Amino acid sequence: MIRWLRIALYTIFGFCGQTAGTLLIRLYYEKGGNSKWVGTLVQVVGFPILLPYYFISHRKVIEPNSTTAVKTKSSSLLLRVCVYVYLGLLVAGNAYLYSVGFEYLPISTVALISASSLVFNAFFSYLLNSQKFTPFIINSLVILTISSVLLVANNSSERPHGASNGKYVLGFICTIFATAMNGLSLASQQLTFRKVLKSQSIKVVMDLAIYQSFFASIAISIGFLASGEWKGLKIEMEGYALGNTSYVMTLLWTAVAWQVCIFCGVALVFELSALFANVIGALTMPITPIAAIIVFHDKMNGIKGISMVLTIWGFLSYIYQLYLDDRELKNAETKKQIEVSKA
Repeated sequence: MIRWLRIALYTIFGFCGQTAGTLLIRLYYEKGGNSKWVGTLVQVVGFPILLPYYFISHRKVIEPNSTTAVKTKSSSLLLRVCVYVYLGLLVAGNAYLYSVGFEYLPISTVALISASSLVFNAFFSYLLNSQKFTPFIINSLVILTISSVLLVANNSSERPHGASNGKYVLGFICTIFATAMNGLSLASQQLTFRKVLKSQSIKVVMDLAIYQSFFASIAISIGFLASGEWKGLKIEMEGYALGNTSYVMTLLWTAVAWQVCIFCGVALVFELSALFANVIGALTMPITPIAAIIVFHDKMNGIKGISMVLTIWGFLSYIYQLYLDDRELKNAETKKQIEVSKA
């Protein structure tokens, strides 16, 4: 029961973090921000907010998907550092490519393309983690993909102001590669928990979330300094439509929102699987444009409403499969206990 409460909290906070982060990134670009590197850095640089929780809870032990904690020998420090660097570079590349997409594409288009992340993640999960596909999981993937594909009907009138055909195509291509890297990143995290970290403590979740963001921040900072975009930050801040204070607060809360999303995503991979974490991400795809209707007064139509209904359907289909798996596990444990008592 406690485990499912954790999963529910991770799901809710991850959902809210991704939705808020996406909207704030759009706000940054819409009100005068034009630095792709700043838009990238704020997606990963918020990891210090996790440090208080890290030091408070590093001794706690949780169980991801079994009722018996198993102690195993952890991998060498060098291997763990190499894995953190690898995951950090994946996150950095993913954040930069998405930043380009957010600048040149409308939210609905980014959501549409991001639907392919489910396909990429399913492929990498099968390849790296031997993910099993049941009819309910397949139904969930298909429905969630269809719900996002429907959003293509809204693209013609939502192209960002000033986005040329070339920039639009560039944003499209970058977002496709970003979804592929996101799918690989989640599958790699699941493999890391199984093969490298080999622990059931909350500490490994915090380690992975913090260190991958740390190395991603270093990589992005190097690119930011090398690009020379930092020289124009003062001008960008002074020209921000909402004022200097709002400029800083927009970037600050964007960093917080994305870090909450990253941590909850890592926690869901640890508790269940990379595929489930991606399904939660897919759940925000049609919801985010609807949130944009409220915040940015975008137009609402029937396509977005149908897309939201299909997304909820697909999500519930996946949840039902988790319920079946959990019930099967409990039945197996009960049967085993009866056999042991008889012996």
